[in-house]
Amino acid sequence: MDETENKKDFGITAPSQVPADSAHGEIILSQGGIVLHPQAVQDDALDPLNWSTFQKHTLLAIVMALYFMFTYITTTTVPSFPALQEQYNLTAEEVNWTVAIPALGLAIGPLFWSSFADIIGRRIIFITGTVVALAASVGAALAPSYGAYMAARFFQGFGVSPAATVGLAILNDVFFEHQRGQKMGLWVLAIDLGLLVGPLIGGFIGLVSHTWIQWLCVILFGAILVAEIAFLPETLYPRNFMLARESAGEAVTNMANGVGVTRTKKLAFLNVQPVPALRHPKPWDSLLRFLMMFKFLAVTITTMVFCYGWYWFILAVTAMFPVAYAQYPPQIQGLLFLGLIIGSLVSELFFSGALSDRIVLKAAKANNGIRTAESRLWLAYPAILLTSVGLIVWGISVDRQYHWMVGQVGTALFGAGVQMGNTVTTSYIVDCYPLQAMSIVTFYSVHLNLSAFISPFFIAPWVAKSGFAWTFAGQGIIVFFFCLPAFALIHVFGARLRKVSGLPTWVDPEHDT
Repeated sequence: MDETENKKDFGITAPSQVPADSAHGEIILSQGGIVLHPQAVQDDALDPLNWSTFQKHTLLAIVMALYFMFTYITTTTVPSFPALQEQYNLTAEEVNWTVAIPALGLAIGPLFWSSFADIIGRRIIFITGTVVALAASVGAALAPSYGAYMAARFFQGFGVSPAATVGLAILNDVFFEHQRGQKMGLWVLAIDLGLLVGPLIGGFIGLVSHTWIQWLCVILFGAILVAEIAFLPETLYPRNFMLARESAGEAVTNMANGVGVTRTKKLAFLNVQPVPALRHPKPWDSLLRFLMMFKFLAVTITTMVFCYGWYWFILAVTAMFPVAYAQYPPQIQGLLFLGLIIGSLVSELFFSGALSDRIVLKAAKANNGIRTAESRLWLAYPAILLTSVGLIVWGISVDRQYHWMVGQVGTALFGAGVQMGNTVTTSYIVDCYPLQAMSIVTFYSVHLNLSAFISPFFIAPWVAKSGFAWTFAGQGIIVFFFCLPAFALIHVFGARLRKVSGLPTWVDPEHDT
């Protein structure tokens, strides 16, 4: 079933000439349903919006697979901490840094890769990054010293980092805006599952040897690389240029036959030339736009609150599992991540992306057909409550040595809250300025991974000084009493903040000419 059939099934009308208002986060709905945005070039088979549902979801699967590895590489080594300490003669704090260093690569990578993805395309950047991550995984498996191991771990993160910014750009290239909540929810689920499944798999692979944890990463990156080469066409498309040609009466047969501008599937197999008919950024524009994003307060405040007041505690929990459950062997410690995994899955399947889309649509119909970005924020409140309660329950259960099932309930609540909060945050900030999605996700990804980089440095001393109960109860209190009022204020004043901040002076290249 192709995209046209999907439009009929859902009662979606033809594209409107009314664009998204990126200043106020408003999209006008048609009488029959949703105005499709962005507009598809109706008779161009090379337009990613016109590709089949099967191909679109194949691309979604590839993006999710690499985004899964984005955090999998960080935490899969956690059960092997004792073996790493023995091999490299490390302290408990030093072994925690082996989780932090790939997060630093994940934070720096988007500032390097994003502009090139807007110049020479998404496909070649995905392939190149995966090759770097694969080679770095080989280096981590063979590393003769702690320094070499840390260098390899950094480049693992640097290589897989395009999964964040470039991955979301691919999803924006192939899916309409009204589908964003669900697709971004699945995209976020991939990163959260990578974080949580990593220790589960690492615990069992570590029974062979801790180096085999890295060899499995090599195998997984190799499989993803094959899928990228075989099934990932270029998705960067000169949308405004082609829409202008369509409006000017360009022959539809020429578009259907690919005559004229070389684009998407007609580009070279490994294209290293600038994609035609686009206004390309400079290689350093990713860094400049990252700095300029601080001006746009709705995005800045939401991102900072989520990353540094909420998300970074998930790595605090995962990094402390070997200490919390020291009485169990590594493979049992890995199984104890099932609570986090189940909580994240249930949250996404029933309460995150798809539910967010339904809430936004219902709010828009009640608001004379006008959709606001702040409609995305309703799910933040239950997410904050779940996260806070989960942190408190888990910390107390470990400190007082309750039955392991109590800890599973706590981590399930915590995982559900973080998954829901991550989906809400990413959907909201992109809805604020949809024409600048690449810059916004770069801004978000850098801060998300900086928070993950910082977390392992403070969590071990905090637990050693205060114990599990007070440490994680304190974190739950921070999430509730800091994040809840902050998100409520954004919910009320977000539109005013966007009005005060004005519009960005750039757009993503597919919206430019």
